[in-house]
Amino acid sequence: MTVRELPMVQPAQGLPARVRIHEVGPRDGLQNEKRTVPTEVKADFIRRLADAGLTTIEATSFVHPKWVPQLADAEELFPLVGELPAELPVLVPNERGLDRALALGARRIAVFASATESFAKANLNRTVDEALTMFEPVVVRAKAQKVHVRGYLSMCFGDPWEGPVPIHQVVRVCKALMDMGCDELSLGDTIGVATPGHVQALLSQLNEEGVPTSAIGVHFHDTYGQALANTLAALQHGVTTVDASAGGLGGCPYAKSATGNLATEDLVWMLQGLGVDTGVDLGRLTATSVWMAAHLDRPSPSRTVRALSHKE
Repeated sequence: MTVRELPMVQPAQGLPARVRIHEVGPRDGLQNEKRTVPTEVKADFIRRLADAGLTTIEATSFVHPKWVPQLADAEELFPLVGELPAELPVLVPNERGLDRALALGARRIAVFASATESFAKANLNRTVDEALTMFEPVVVRAKAQKVHVRGYLSMCFGDPWEGPVPIHQVVRVCKALMDMGCDELSLGDTIGVATPGHVQALLSQLNEEGVPTSAIGVHFHDTYGQALANTLAALQHGVTTVDASAGGLGGCPYAKSATGNLATEDLVWMLQGLGVDTGVDLGRLTATSVWMAAHLDRPSPSRTVRALSHKE
């Protein structure tokens, strides 16, 4: 599933030579599906993603099954993929989730904070600061065991209840996550309202407040068709970690205006054309998303998947 000699490579100045794609399809993508995907299908999905060259694949979540029933099989799934030649981060909401993840040998975890009070209440039933207080012992314990910790931050660019989110408000929570020991941040445009200038402004302010670009990843949703433009703005600033979801799967179950994640195939197509290395085989990745779309009984929303699979 490729187009011979396309996209034509035309490098642009000021971009990194390589980008690490943080694949979120198996977790962030599938958690929003109405139907529960069988555990073995999830495991095969992760195996296929690794075979396509993705080296960081977010496998599952150790959130209580009551809140995310689609990922209730974390204990069954993780051992099926734990030996793959890829990093397999997992989401943990609290110390109990950390215990479950560590018991299975997880070496990369993520906590999930909010830049706004409304979303913190909807997602965690806590204030922003109460959530940070809950996460601190999780991060401290994980770091004591030399586990890599990612801090997700939702609603960095806009909130469905509060509207615009001041940059200083986002920076405050980012610094709190870094101060407690997170190794990296993922800046989430949860409802897809960011634009390139806003992305550049937030990244610049974070740098001014002591958060290095090397510790920052970006996580864009394509609600208004801005995900690739925003990604390019982040790359021009020096960001080298980009979250994406195979086939464009996912959204957010607690923010109804949040549509799908940036599709990994769309990202890879753009980066290939720019001459930026990802290590990903676009043909294998596209075939994987077509395969998963068949299991979900609906077409992939990724434009690149549709274009390449149509040519077959």
